Amino acid sequence: MVDFSGVDPDRVEPLYEQVADVLRSAIKAGEVQPGYRLPSESGIVQASGVSRLTARRAVQLLVSEGLVTVVQGRGTFVKK
Repeated sequence: MVDFSGVDPDRVEPLYEQVADVLRSAIKAGEVQPGYRLPSESGIVQASGVSRLTARRAVQLLVSEGLVTVVQGRGTFVKK
């Protein structure tokens, strides 16, 4: 499970970047393996306390970086 405790609305960095940083760090550290299904948007919202739009922007950022892929109706997965 990914730990979102470091996400802080009082930091200067936008929340979506903070959420993306947490997920990116987990991917790069090997905490989540290729093929692993990331939490859903609602799961990210519950775990981090951010809005659904913020969670969506964080995932879109990781997609644009080529770290994850979204499979419609199935979820977001770490790329192999």
